[in-house]
Amino acid sequence: MPPARPLLLDLAPEEWDLGPGPDFRRKQLADWLYQKRAASLAEMTNLPAKLREDMASRYDFAALKLVRVQGSEDTTRKLLWELRTGDYIESVLIPASLDLFGERSDRFTLCLSTQVGCAYGCRFCASGLEGFKRNLTAGEIVAQIIETERTTGVRINNLVFMGMGEPLANYANLLRALRFINEPWGVGIGARHITISTSGLAPQIRELAQQPLQIRLALSLHGATDAVRAQIMPVNRKYPLAELLDACAEYQDKKRKMMTLEYILIERVNDMPEQAVLLARHARRLNAKVNLIPYNTVEGLEWKRPSDQVIDDFAAILKNAGVTATVRREKGHDIDAACGQLRLKQLQADAQQSSVELRA
Repeated sequence: MPPARPLLLDLAPEEWDLGPGPDFRRKQLADWLYQKRAASLAEMTNLPAKLREDMASRYDFAALKLVRVQGSEDTTRKLLWELRTGDYIESVLIPASLDLFGERSDRFTLCLSTQVGCAYGCRFCASGLEGFKRNLTAGEIVAQIIETERTTGVRINNLVFMGMGEPLANYANLLRALRFINEPWGVGIGARHITISTSGLAPQIRELAQQPLQIRLALSLHGATDAVRAQIMPVNRKYPLAELLDACAEYQDKKRKMMTLEYILIERVNDMPEQAVLLARHARRLNAKVNLIPYNTVEGLEWKRPSDQVIDDFAAILKNAGVTATVRREKGHDIDAACGQLRLKQLQADAQQSSVELRA
């Protein structure tokens, strides 16, 4: 059953029912939520006690609860959240020294989830193995940022929508969350520091191109031909490569920003030289850089990562063709936080284990 009361973070300040009183209370409340990262209504000491009581009776304040934090040797942290509905999702906090999309970052990046599970069933990805449960609301998306900052004490500077789920399949809630993230009264992270990754939903890419925000787009391509891509990504049957690349070209024409082609290298599936040649052609057409990701092992899946020599040779073909290409060495692999490793089935077990540890 869905929660009986609406979630405060699902609503914009102008939508809050604050009852009679001065309008500046909305600004004060937004400041407590988004800037001061208040953990409860009780902390909002410049709001009248009666208003706080009324708010507590009308709205749920907490969108999610931190259940567990796992730390990797490379200082990546994976955060397990329990939602109000009893569902579980994960976010990944990526440390300062990582090379993201070919650019050095001296700050912190948060990888966000947008759905509980995933319906798109990419053959190499753990997130869709147990199927799709539901979309996250805008407030549940935004709460991952607020609660991560509040509980870890770090300031998040960059966001990547690359966690559980297909962001563009939750399009309306994604756009609403982006507004809350980008607004001066909200989280305050600029659009140029936000990347949305998609498996290839062509119509939504075209819709996103019409939005004014200068958000970065990352396409999970993983195959340079329809034959290869369809083998590992069922979405390609609905939106084949020609239609998808046309949608990306439209996005590029509107935004005039370099996009990223993400390409997970899987042994004897998409790591052949002819795939590299065609990938370079697609990248040049879209003025895109290529982020090569050696396959990260997922329990229960048959795929293997290529040898380092094959990876290096593949990257060399791209670079010799004039394409900017980087190899993303996995981060968080030891805690199953690397690309493609977030898994719905394991979240319930992790949550139950954490509950036992807390009671012990």
